[in-house]
Amino acid sequence: MTTNPPSPDLDPEELREAIRCEYREVARTPDRGFHFHTGRALARIVEYEDAWLEGIPAAAVDRFAGTGNPFREGPLSPGERVLDLGCGAGIDSFLAARQVGPSGAVLGIDMTEEMVAQARAAQADRFPGLEFRTAYFEDLPVEDGWADVVISNGALNLTPDKPAVYREIHRVLRPGGRLRIADILVKKPVSEKAKARIDLWTG
Repeated sequence: MTTNPPSPDLDPEELREAIRCEYREVARTPDRGFHFHTGRALARIVEYEDAWLEGIPAAAVDRFAGTGNPFREGPLSPGERVLDLGCGAGIDSFLAARQVGPSGAVLGIDMTEEMVAQARAAQADRFPGLEFRTAYFEDLPVEDGWADVVISNGALNLTPDKPAVYREIHRVLRPGGRLRIADILVKKPVSEKAKARIDLWTG
């Protein structure tokens, strides 16, 4: 099997900082207006039902910046352990926590500290078993085989080393575990020159 390594001309740390800068602004000023949809309007676009958002902290809903709906295939099961990659301010983590209930567990991961801070403040012990951590997807602070389900919404496309990310996902999923991704796809190869342009990653 062949894989596509990150472009040798791309500085991963420079890319990460550019992405963090973008989402810091979403965390700090969610109503500012961005080149992508956000908040409750986005939730409606990607077909989150209004009833789903009842009781979800407004701070998490307002800072929603996903690309799709990882719950389109139906709810998660009570008692499941869920890893949310690119949790942002936590909207999908909160939805998952409600679905898995007090016997389940949800861990939200994001590399933007300001987003994780918003998620933690919104959590404030509302949902037992829900936790948020700052980390990179290429080095997840999760034990082998912990997750029954890994979800991600508009975040994996922003990672420079996707093979490494998927190796980590494989490591943390239990045998028979599930992966639910809502993300951006391209239908033709991206040139090495384009891959090295950080403005194309973030814009």
